[in-house]
Amino acid sequence: MATERSAQPSPASVLSLRARWYARLEDPSHRDRFGAIINTALVVLIILNVLAGMLETIDSLALRYVGLFNLFEICSVSIFAIEYLLRLWVAGDNPLYRGKPLGRLRHVVSPMALIDLISILPSLLPLFFPFDLRFLRLLRLTRLLRILKLGRYSDAAQLIWRVLKDKLDELAVTVFVSGILVIVSSYLMYLAENAAQPEKFPNVIAALWWSIVTMTTVGYGDVFPITTSGKVIGCVITIIGIGLFALPVSILGAGFVEEIQKKKACPTCPHCGKSLQD
Repeated sequence: MATERSAQPSPASVLSLRARWYARLEDPSHRDRFGAIINTALVVLIILNVLAGMLETIDSLALRYVGLFNLFEICSVSIFAIEYLLRLWVAGDNPLYRGKPLGRLRHVVSPMALIDLISILPSLLPLFFPFDLRFLRLLRLTRLLRILKLGRYSDAAQLIWRVLKDKLDELAVTVFVSGILVIVSSYLMYLAENAAQPEKFPNVIAALWWSIVTMTTVGYGDVFPITTSGKVIGCVITIIGIGLFALPVSILGAGFVEEIQKKKACPTCPHCGKSLQD
């Protein structure tokens, strides 16, 4: 009996093991050498997966090395699945979820956890549900989404995410105003050009293409106004579009400046994001 009891791990040792794995996976400031090797290997595996997904779109390579691609996919999905389960296990040590009701559930629905799940789910679905070859190929192309997993290992990507999160309200207002202007300009151009170019502007929906291309100042030239009223509307929409579509750039630029100044003035914890001065 004594031998059996001593062989069983104590709760304290399990917690210590979970804390070590949390540091290896989620806490760069306390990561050991083994954790650094794991994270570097995961980054390399993500890059190789993206390259494999691109190479597999070349039919000659896909047919010639189909076995190699399938083996690499099985190994990659297995590793990413283990990583996902480990991150779910150590979520209890994350200060954002520790001691909170449904802490692990909150981790599951967090952006990075959803990206981890999406990176493996399309490859597992064919095992349980039959798909035709075209849809199966579409599912395989979703492996390119694994590049989003790099955001966890990049300070620059995390900075972009924080800026987008902080400036979400301002960006939403800009998108809303832009959407209204696109719809209004499409309707006006339809009224001005439908009689002269019924094949180019048959309805307002078709005029949306011209409106978006013009407001973004791309101007492909495949559809353009020929009436005087249409040209006037086009000039006004182009001028407004230049200023309106420059707003998101200025909003994001201001957000980057604020975030960088905030980081210099007040250092934060690398894994919970809270101020170290609190």
